[in-house]
Order: sequence, then C-alpha cells, then structure tokens
Amino acid sequence: MTTLSNRSKVIIEDLGFSTAGVLLSAYALKGFLVPNLFLGGGITGISILLNQFFHFNFSIILIIANLPLIILGGYLVNKRFAYKTLACIVGLALCMEFINFPKATSDPSLISAFGGVFLGLGIGMAMKGGCALDGIEIIALYTIRKSGFTISEIIFAINVVIFLVAALNFGMDIALNSILTYYTASQAINFVVEGMEEYTGVTIISGQSDAVKRTLVMDLGRGITVYKGERGFMKESFETSQECDIVFTVITRLEVRRLKNLVYRIDPKAFVFTNSIKEAAGGILKRSRNSREE
Repeated sequence: MTTLSNRSKVIIEDLGFSTAGVLLSAYALKGFLVPNLFLGGGITGISILLNQFFHFNFSIILIIANLPLIILGGYLVNKRFAYKTLACIVGLALCMEFINFPKATSDPSLISAFGGVFLGLGIGMAMKGGCALDGIEIIALYTIRKSGFTISEIIFAINVVIFLVAALNFGMDIALNSILTYYTASQAINFVVEGMEEYTGVTIISGQSDAVKRTLVMDLGRGITVYKGERGFMKESFETSQECDIVFTVITRLEVRRLKNLVYRIDPKAFVFTNSIKEAAGGILKRSRNSREE
C-alpha cells in the first residue's frame, strides 16, 4: 500500500509539473515570442522559422519537428520518457491552437526578458516532470555518443546556426534579441531545475579535524564523510608529513559563509575548498531556510 501511495504521489507530481510547464511555455510562445518573431532556440526556434518561411501552422510544425526526436528519445532514454514527452508537446500544440493568450507586449526588451523567463520556467517545469518540451536535448544526447563534444557545446552549436539564419533573413536586431531570449530562458531553466538551494560540496583539511567534525555535525546538523590522508609535503620540509582526516560535507550555497566562519574560528589555517553539485538526494540534507549566518 505504501509503495502504491508513493507511486501515485510521484505520478501526480509529474503531471502537475508537466501541466504547469506546458501552460507556461504556451503563454511565452503565444504571448511573447511567436507574434514578435523572437526565437527561443532549439526545435521551438526552428518551428518559428519554418512558420515564417512557409506559413505552415506553427502547432503542426512543432509536433512534426519533434516527432523523430521523440522516437529517438525512446531508444536513448526509455519509452516512458518518450510517451510523456509526446504528450507534453501535443499538449503544448493544443494550447497554442485553442487557448487565446493575448499578445503581452511589443517591447523588445520586455519580450527578451519575460518571454525568456516564462519559456525557461515552462521547460524547467516539464523537465522536473520527467519529460522534454524541446527535442534539442535529445539531439545533443545522440550526438555526444558520436563525438567528443559536451551536451552544452552541441546545443550551443545548433542554436548558433538558428540565430545565424535569423540574422540573415530577418535582421540582426531579431537575432540579437533572440539570443537574449535564449539566454534568459536558459537561466530560468537552471533556476527551476537546480533551485535557489543549489548544493555545494565542501572539503576541509585541518589540523583540528576532530573539532571541525563535531561542529559540522552538532552545530550545523550536517552529515559528513571522512577520508584518511596526509598533510605536509612543504617545499622546505618535503619529507615531513602527518596523517589527517579530510572532511567532506554537502550544504546549500546559502550556508557556505556560515560553514567557513565556523571552520576558521576553529582553525584559521584550515584549507577549505568548494565545488558545485547539480543534484543531491539521500543522506542528511538540511534546507537552508533553517540556517543563519554567524
């Protein structure tokens, strides 16, 4: 019963995220981008270009352009992902056809800012729901297996071609504003997927490691992992070293300052370095709203 309840909860959450993503993306496209010929990059941008070149129905182009990539996604990811992505893209096309979103503005700066934000929020919501509203990620996923480029580099290259076509056919202003729209959308996607509480891994090497460990666990309420290592190996005394505990923990980026203050209060000479973590689950992950700076 518990397993069924958890599964139902996940399905409802995915449906909620996907529905919100479709509605936000439709509003961004119909209220901001399509009426003003602004491109958001990816398959959506290609669909807008084809709509302008050949005057085909935008919603139909959107489905047809994404369909081969959805099929490819079924092989590269899984069939569940493909079905959910197909449902979301068809839902987006239906919203574009039957929901009368009014044109919000004709101001280029407002279109780039708010059109990009709404589009990014929509795509990010859909991603949290386990699907994609644009097949460009699937193209990148396929291409990365055939080349040495990263996904970000592949997506960037595809969008460069799209914006160059826009510049040649519709003018540099449209292309530049479309680039701003794409940038704004990408930042909004990062905000939704990673959130304000993007996690940060912190590694601490200190001669006062016992006190540091106690402070992290007892004062910050963090889980820690301890590696055994050696410290020393200075140029003037390379042969001299001593065993030490290397402490690793995961916190939110809003807690980094507090952690450093606590560590340096214990050991001003401690070596502390951080690295960003895109996603973390399990263990002891405390929300930053309960934290405070010291």
